[in-house]
Amino acid sequence: MRLSSLLDALPQALSASEWRRPNPSDDPTIRGIRYDSRRVSPGDLFVAVRGSNSDGHDFLDRAVALGAAALLVEEIPEASIRQDVPTVRVPDTRRSLAPIAARFFGHPASELSLVGVTGTNGKTSTTYLAESILTEAGQRVGLVGTVEIRYAGEREVAINTTPESLDLQRTLRAMRTEQIDSVVMEVSSHGLELGRVQGCAFRVGAFTNLSQDHLDFHGSMGAYLASKARLFRDHLAPGAVAVMNIDDPTSEKMIEIARDAGAEILRVGRGRDARADLRLVSSAISLDGTRATLEDANGPFDVDFPLIGDFNLENLLVAAGIGRALGIDGGTIANGVESCRQVPGRMERVVGTGRNEPTVLVDYAHTPDAVEKLLRAVRPLCKRHLIAVFGCGGDRDRAKRPLMAEAVATHADRAIATSDNPRTEDPGAILADVEAGLFSLERVDAEALLSNAEGMGNKARYCVLIDRREAIDLAILGAKASDTVVLAGKGHEDYQILGREKFPFDDRLEARRALLARGSRGAT
Repeated sequence: MRLSSLLDALPQALSASEWRRPNPSDDPTIRGIRYDSRRVSPGDLFVAVRGSNSDGHDFLDRAVALGAAALLVEEIPEASIRQDVPTVRVPDTRRSLAPIAARFFGHPASELSLVGVTGTNGKTSTTYLAESILTEAGQRVGLVGTVEIRYAGEREVAINTTPESLDLQRTLRAMRTEQIDSVVMEVSSHGLELGRVQGCAFRVGAFTNLSQDHLDFHGSMGAYLASKARLFRDHLAPGAVAVMNIDDPTSEKMIEIARDAGAEILRVGRGRDARADLRLVSSAISLDGTRATLEDANGPFDVDFPLIGDFNLENLLVAAGIGRALGIDGGTIANGVESCRQVPGRMERVVGTGRNEPTVLVDYAHTPDAVEKLLRAVRPLCKRHLIAVFGCGGDRDRAKRPLMAEAVATHADRAIATSDNPRTEDPGAILADVEAGLFSLERVDAEALLSNAEGMGNKARYCVLIDRREAIDLAILGAKASDTVVLAGKGHEDYQILGREKFPFDDRLEARRALLARGSRGAT
């Protein structure tokens, strides 16, 4: 495809302000597009994107040396760059990448039925449930989200919740090539704000909830909400349906925005709320799964599914609402939900020998609201003590750290504050922020945390252990078989970020290792 044809895809606000080319007639054929200079091949268009840790403009020489046919930049390079490579300047290369990629791959989104799920918490579980419902309805479904990209037997570990626009368009084209009909996608606030889903028109847009997160990026809750709302304001297809969880107070604003965009509104909620089009009538939750009865204008239907936790009832409602929005009947929705597999790192139970061991749950909860909902859901299922192991990520919103800790202090009998992904921050400094929210608990050393020695009493208490492996070992090896241990914050992640490097670390594997070690000791 000619460079000029790709540039024609840019809207007026992103159109080229300067096109420097050796000869006025130069219009190279573009064989590929890259934003990572290390992956450039001859004939590629290299798009210089500014990131949080690097700037593509610093690698133009490398891209040219590897054969880039043209450069898309925000600043025209200096004379050191070869003068025989056409260079186009645009106001924003990242946002320009989306429409260019969509044209290059032949607008694959227009050939697919897209379902987008946004919200602070619950996106992953909701998309897994929705994928299972659509599959039960006979559709060939693709999934794009925080854990993975999955379709037609292909699996790819996700880098971002919503991929960069180039990667997303490439994936959608690959899905269509494999005869995928529908795609269920987590749509993050970053993805919306950075234009990653430009070129995607969603047949169904769904909203789970909104609570504090990512303020290091958005700056305020108002800006965060506005980013989430872009899904309904800017990215719905004509005749789209917006599925709204009306139990979240932010839903009223989202409904207003979606209605103004011309969407049909489908409300879901708990109880027999007259405003809800799909309602939760009753539920029963155990460590083995959940049974619920839903009801809409067509009558009630029963649902059994493997996910546990009261908050997963909201995810169920949103997923069932997506099914209804696509014309799927209650029986098919129920069968689809029942066949949904365990969502990785979402209230995932870890078992060792299965004998005389505590209940261990791993969850991705890493916001104050998610931690609150997680522990509140687990609390009624505990036979004895609830032991929470948690931390907060570095180089991220500091304000939520004590709030997460307060949620832990409200529900846990024992808490271990430890490292999550400290990144470039001092782990000790992060934990100092966390401790500000644990003021209602008694601080003790690690040896005393799980002790029942005389004089310790039963007062809720906590300790601090920077090493996450040590924290997991302490919780599991020291727990009674009637205790419940929750490892919060990392969920499906199989790494820990220290500095700028990723090191192998998986809470689920660490928990199983500790459970097996416990079993070998004959602990009770």
